[in-house]
Amino acid sequence: MRPADEYPRRLQLQQQRAAAAQRRDLALGVAKLAGVFLWLVLAWLALLRHAFAAPWLAWPTALVIALFFAHDRVLRVRRRAQRLAAYYQRGLARLHDRWSGVEERSSAAAVGERFRDPAHPYADDLDLFGPGGLFELLSTARTAIGEDRLAAWMLHPAPPPEVRRRQALVQGLRDQLDLREQVAALGDALEHSLQPDRLRQWALTPPRLTHPLARWGAAALGLAAAAAAVYGLGTGQLGPFFLLVMVEALLLARLRPRLQPALTERGANGEGLRLFAGVLALIPGEAAPPAAVAALRRLAHLADWIEASPTTLGRILDFTLLYSLQLAFAADAWRRRYGAQLPAWLDAVAEFEALLSLSTLAFERPDHPFPELLDSPTPRFLGEELGHPLLPPATCVRNSVSLGAPLRLMIVSGSNMSGKSTLLRTVGLNAVLAQMGAPVCARSLQMTPLALGTRLRTADSLQLGRSGFYAEILRLRQVFQLTRGPLPVLFLFDELLEGTNSHDRVLGARGLLHSLLALPTLGLVTTHDLALTALATDFAGQARNVHFEDQIEGTNVRFDHRLRDGVVAKSNALALMRLIGLEV
Repeated sequence: MRPADEYPRRLQLQQQRAAAAQRRDLALGVAKLAGVFLWLVLAWLALLRHAFAAPWLAWPTALVIALFFAHDRVLRVRRRAQRLAAYYQRGLARLHDRWSGVEERSSAAAVGERFRDPAHPYADDLDLFGPGGLFELLSTARTAIGEDRLAAWMLHPAPPPEVRRRQALVQGLRDQLDLREQVAALGDALEHSLQPDRLRQWALTPPRLTHPLARWGAAALGLAAAAAAVYGLGTGQLGPFFLLVMVEALLLARLRPRLQPALTERGANGEGLRLFAGVLALIPGEAAPPAAVAALRRLAHLADWIEASPTTLGRILDFTLLYSLQLAFAADAWRRRYGAQLPAWLDAVAEFEALLSLSTLAFERPDHPFPELLDSPTPRFLGEELGHPLLPPATCVRNSVSLGAPLRLMIVSGSNMSGKSTLLRTVGLNAVLAQMGAPVCARSLQMTPLALGTRLRTADSLQLGRSGFYAEILRLRQVFQLTRGPLPVLFLFDELLEGTNSHDRVLGARGLLHSLLALPTLGLVTTHDLALTALATDFAGQARNVHFEDQIEGTNVRFDHRLRDGVVAKSNALALMRLIGLEV
């Protein structure tokens, strides 16, 4: 099953279903209007003109109700087809490298803006989040918890046994297009409310309405008030009803602090819970027992009733049936029975959706292999024909990078726009993909577990009183701090110490790199300053110079973005300045 064949076929099918449902929607809309008009005419004839007996109105009433139900079903079919058509359109956009910016959901959420953390050791430098970032490419999650789990995998490398487990699960899900379609049909997370941390805390909070007879007593009092209201309306004697209402008002005022947490702190509305239950129901195996799905759907119905409690009708029912108190008892009963199990259900859905995102990548890019995570005590990164996963395959130039014993450092020189920064991001992004359990953009990749630390872009800050150079050395300190952790460090430095003079740059870079290579580390460093390339001779075979070059042909500059051994022999800075008309 090839995505290039399957996606257009399924897209056309869903577009046809949406168009057919739209035609039925229009027809049933007209039929509903006609039915309501006919019912009004018949009601006038029966009730005012006495043309026929009123019980005969039951037939046109049933017809109008049937039309409303049929119309609602058609609307659901149309919405489902439209969601799936959009899903396959996004899939085709990824296949044709037009995926950035096509997400129909809120753009900030679709690109993972809420996960951005400038203090993270590599996320911003590698464009994990934001427009055109890795998260936007990978995420197909429908729930916020699925997005949270995928982002966590990107930000925190997993140990090899966990990576291998995820790889096996992703391989098993890779060809399950029907399953991914079923999840996509459920709707978008951003249309619903589901805050997993609040929901988990609510479920695990001990109930406060615990007296065994209190629920039955509240039900009896509510029924007595309702009976008194009916009796009062029939006889005109409303005294008993008003007396019971006063008792109920006092009871609600006394219990309000205890019942409000059960009603207002669950962190999910009915639609969010239904989406949660729908995704849970689709998980293969034993992670989603039918009882769990049924329990969540009951909680969703209960949430719908709770959301109606602030309405006028809800307040009226509060002083007859003790509506909010009855709901609080039901919510606490649900927590007592299922609260301890809910964290496991949340975890199952979060992992399932993250795995589906990775399986989509594996399905759409069948030429991307799974990397091999090595258990060697010596840090290694052996990438053959690595490509940048965010670049179109037609323009992505692949290069090999092998770091391990004895070679642990590559010093990359080259002219402007030749590909130095892209190489660092290529290595970093593939390391991220490898350690989250995803396929990589490479012919092959073998690596040991590595902590990743980068310094690719830094900026001065007027608000913090920091120069660009000071921001850079703070970031370098953060990378050094990673070396105190349990994993060897893969460091990626672009234009090392670019914010200072050439003399201090060479001395500072020599000291930094000596310190790093005295620790279990691997790395790449790029530079415009050819004086830094002389440092390769300082490290006794542990470092090697490589470079990118360009060709200037008339008024054009041509780059092949191929990595070559040695130091770059020329610079294009003056030529580029002259090409745009600057006199130098």
